[in-house]
Amino acid sequence: MRSLIFIFLIGSFCHVTHGQKLRKIFNNKDLDGWIVPNPNYDNWSVKDKMLLVKSSDDRKGSILWTQKTYKNFIVEVEYKDVSGVVDSGIFLRGENDQIQIGISGSLKRDLTASPYIPGKRYPVEAKTEGILKVGDWNTLKVKVLGQTYTVWLNGIEVMTYTSENIPNTGPIGIQLHPGNDMSIQYRKIRLAEI
Repeated sequence: MRSLIFIFLIGSFCHVTHGQKLRKIFNNKDLDGWIVPNPNYDNWSVKDKMLLVKSSDDRKGSILWTQKTYKNFIVEVEYKDVSGVVDSGIFLRGENDQIQIGISGSLKRDLTASPYIPGKRYPVEAKTEGILKVGDWNTLKVKVLGQTYTVWLNGIEVMTYTSENIPNTGPIGIQLHPGNDMSIQYRKIRLAEI
């Protein structure tokens, strides 16, 4: 009987895991499926199968949005700082709630994996010491369920936050913060709806 229960539990777990299988939303060839800011100024390009995000001479910022909107999801990105003072992030369901990647423009320190919300700034700070690989590839995963999001950095849970302001649905965005001379690469951007 115990074996039967164990097999049932394993089967149920595999079903749930399979239901949350991450799929590419960046195809490593072009920006199909994304709304490219216009004018682009070559801020957003695909080179060597990676999304290259870089500042233009005027250092204006912009956001690359998914064409599709999402409700509850897991989004996972693999990224690497290339040059300059990187200030990027992942917007969740619109321009309000964002998970920071790199140096906060306002606080002048690395707040990777921390939420940024206009008017609240950084309501909590992720604990990334010893986890963040500076100058190397990092994996940032965000699970958004209702108003709560949980963040993992390189496989380690670093932050959970419940937001009063996050919309119920919306697109996912990748930020190029204005004012910096920077570049960052994304080699994988994957998502699972839950």
